[in-house]
Amino acid sequence: MPQVFRDARATTPLTLDLPVVLLSHRGPVAFDRAAATGERTATRGAGGLVTALSGLASHLDEAVWVCVAAGSEDAAVAAEAGGVPVQLALDPEPHLLGEDEQDSRRISMRLVEIPPEVHDPFYGVIANPLLWFVQHRLYDLALSPSLGREEHAAFEDGYVVANQIAADAVIEQVQQVGGRAVVLLHDYHFYLVGDLVRKACPGALVSHFVHIPWPEPDSWRVLPPTMRNRLLGGLLGCDVVAFHTVADARSFLLCCQELLSLPVDRRSMTVSVEGRTVRVRVYPISIDIPALEAIAHTDASDEHIVDLDHSLGTGQLLLRVDRTDPSKNIVRGFQAYDLLLEEHPELLGKVVFLALLQPSRQDVQEYADYLHAIGAAVSTVNAKHGTGDWQPIDLRYASDMALATAAYRRCDVLVVNAVADGMNLVAKEAVVLNERDMVLALSEATGAHDELGRFAVTLHPFDVAQQADALFEALTMPGQLRRDRREHAALIVHRNDVRRWLTVQLRDLSELRTEGPV
Repeated sequence: MPQVFRDARATTPLTLDLPVVLLSHRGPVAFDRAAATGERTATRGAGGLVTALSGLASHLDEAVWVCVAAGSEDAAVAAEAGGVPVQLALDPEPHLLGEDEQDSRRISMRLVEIPPEVHDPFYGVIANPLLWFVQHRLYDLALSPSLGREEHAAFEDGYVVANQIAADAVIEQVQQVGGRAVVLLHDYHFYLVGDLVRKACPGALVSHFVHIPWPEPDSWRVLPPTMRNRLLGGLLGCDVVAFHTVADARSFLLCCQELLSLPVDRRSMTVSVEGRTVRVRVYPISIDIPALEAIAHTDASDEHIVDLDHSLGTGQLLLRVDRTDPSKNIVRGFQAYDLLLEEHPELLGKVVFLALLQPSRQDVQEYADYLHAIGAAVSTVNAKHGTGDWQPIDLRYASDMALATAAYRRCDVLVVNAVADGMNLVAKEAVVLNERDMVLALSEATGAHDELGRFAVTLHPFDVAQQADALFEALTMPGQLRRDRREHAALIVHRNDVRRWLTVQLRDLSELRTEGPV
């Protein structure tokens, strides 16, 4: 069946006469068992990538989303399905669809089991933290990383094997539709899959979207050639390699040129490899606005708004919504707030910093250590400035979209001070939902800054003093200027939503297909 997708600003549908197979590590839904009843439960997958891809997949008529079974109940669902995709409904609550049940946002999901002895080194040693830290430039190179036998074994017996398992599932799905399909690969977990799919399914169009920053060649020299060359080679097996920003795309081209000595055309954004031309493209990811607004205007979200209004009164609300990842720069954000309160005591008791944080990757030591650093920073600020009636930081460890959307609606300033971020969809979500003409305080090191930076107060992520000054500017900005900036930022997001993100990619792939046999 042709893939039909309607552009948010178009009146005619875009048709891609090929089925779609999509691959990512996380899936749209995670399964578990309720402690009280033992019944199977389903919750939406966390993270900006999953949110965006859920919107993408639900807009395609014929697509299969391949992802890794993340827990024992995911594995049970995969075993019950026997390698066949299961049908999911996302609204109003995610659940498996029965045979006769229909849903307008149906997603076909194939869960892939990766044995623990493979997944643990693949995910916990190579993907996180090694690739994540390299690509976000998080290493203190004087001391880390230090690659020994364990890391080399983890790459060969973990990352390589996991990529082969994922590739096998993708290849099987492509072969089931006759060997011709659009294959959309996502993120840093599966850099080797593209070349494996191309060799097994030469009739497929393969695109790999990298959702995190792509650093310059010197950053990649942290990895030995036996690793980095294979990662680059895997990506170059694709027809298209895509990024959020022009800077990331140019860095990738430079890596191909300097690390692999390949011919690169910077004007056409292409790499020549083994007689093939690989196209490097830029597609800034965005959000599914109708789905987000549906969550934001539920009874649960409205109840949180009432609670926030009651607790804040006439006070102002600083907000951050993040995973507890070192790249999010949470500790420096609290240090900047501490300095703000020191230098502007008139704000004491009048501003609350609400931090909605989701603990992330606690099986990786660096992430566990960072979670402790966050708690220590909050304790320091609250002990230093707090009173019996007021605490400057309200820290909540929660993954609650109803609460997050209520906070988006109510906040006066959204703080995003990441040291590096491929995009940051929190910034886009907040400017669309906010009802108080909030100010976006946005790190220059995020992909979102390319689109929204001129309507934000820019944060320099390593400069705590500058961040404190920027937060004061945001809190005291005149009302009309706040309104104009927020409305302009929201307009950009509405014009460039997840529908357009998908449309442009499919249009480019359609054009690529007409250039000759794939």
